[in-house]
Amino acid sequence: MACNASSVCELFDQMLAGGHPNSLGRTQEVVEIVLADHDRLDDLFAAIDSVDEFVRLRVGDALEKVCRDRPEWFLPYVDRLLNDLGEIDQPSVQWHVAQMAQHRHGDLSKHQAQRASNLLQRNLHDSKDWIVLNVTMDVLTDWAGHDRALADWLKPQLERLRQDDRKSVAKRAGKRLAQLAD
Repeated sequence: MACNASSVCELFDQMLAGGHPNSLGRTQEVVEIVLADHDRLDDLFAAIDSVDEFVRLRVGDALEKVCRDRPEWFLPYVDRLLNDLGEIDQPSVQWHVAQMAQHRHGDLSKHQAQRASNLLQRNLHDSKDWIVLNVTMDVLTDWAGHDRALADWLKPQLERLRQDDRKSVAKRAGKRLAQLAD
């Protein structure tokens, strides 16, 4: 709950509800609350279970921003990130999970790194969302620089995506292919 000077408290899922669907609403306010009080990270993770897809979008965004700022806070949450959030079939959550996995990648156990790679490979193969595809291509290409098997899997996927009708996807796939060839 977020409390103001008059002791009015709101739950994060309430703070992130409503408004225009394309707006991040009060996401930055939630990020600031969590950054000021590490104990509130549990509350933010709990809000991802909202039935409201726009709340989940904003929670994903807030989690990614906190993770970017304080990646060390996410070590105890990696399994939840990969298992619970990773299984949410919503593009705005999927691309934020990819970003958070990238922020934490150097600290993942071998099992967690493989789980993250498998999750992102599935999303790259199955997703139709251009942002999921672009973010996931970036992350997997970075990881493939240190993983020959991943690079071998990724190259045909990038070849496929290089033919995508969306210019941003096709162009990025071409750039990532060239990066793997270096």
